[in-house]
Amino acid sequence: MNTQRLTLNCLGKLLVLDQPIVMGILNVTPDSFFDGGQYQHIAEIVGRASQMITDGATILDIGGLSTRPGSAPVSPNEEMERVVPAIKAIKDKFPEAIISIDTYRAAVARAAVEAGASIINDVSGGEMDDQMFDLVATLKTPYILMHMQGTPDQMQKDPHYENVTLDIMRSLVKRVGRLRALGVKDIILDPGFGFGKTLAHNFQLLKELHTFQILDLPILAGISRKSMICRTLGVSPAEALNGTTALHMVALQQGAKILRVHDVKEAMEVITLFQALEQA
Repeated sequence: MNTQRLTLNCLGKLLVLDQPIVMGILNVTPDSFFDGGQYQHIAEIVGRASQMITDGATILDIGGLSTRPGSAPVSPNEEMERVVPAIKAIKDKFPEAIISIDTYRAAVARAAVEAGASIINDVSGGEMDDQMFDLVATLKTPYILMHMQGTPDQMQKDPHYENVTLDIMRSLVKRVGRLRALGVKDIILDPGFGFGKTLAHNFQLLKELHTFQILDLPILAGISRKSMICRTLGVSPAEALNGTTALHMVALQQGAKILRVHDVKEAMEVITLFQALEQA
């Protein structure tokens, strides 16, 4: 990829992806699958953000709506009431922080950007709110285009693909085309591990992640403590850090530029070891 394609314009702050970076997950929800309920109060949220920045996170990903399998949505107003104060508090304390808003709702994304977020991370890839693509084009933020088959409450019932990698590639290509037609320049691809995929689908995707490089866009891997690790090893999400670390190295070797993680320090260590390996 050329230098231009390795940069993201985060509303005036240039983010360079010549080396892999870490996106730290900060869920301000009571029900997310791993850290739900841990960061409900502003002091806890700012404290967690501070720790992730200290540990090396380049992006903080703020989510106010759980999208774990089987989850039920809350109202847009409740989602906004969770994320907007959190984003404002983090930006007040850390003005240089790059914040992404993890939402599939255009109204929430708009409010979050007005509060200080500069990246939109949409698990539905524009499928759950037909206003999202137009909003991204208007705001001119980078957009994380994720693939999800179905909706969070139904996506793991019976996911099916002819060929998971090729099917997802075709889906993403169509949506990249729509975004480009609207003038959206900064797009990050996320194949959506665990979102409407079986264990076999997830591992095939990881093994073939490098194929998405043909689109010449940064690739994000979101595999931290997910069921593909827990079910394979027979462990809980709380016990899945070792498995997460192992698969993070694979994702980097397969071309991922952004690791979306719960454990920033450990992910940064993987990147350091990966870079040493690449330079050997």
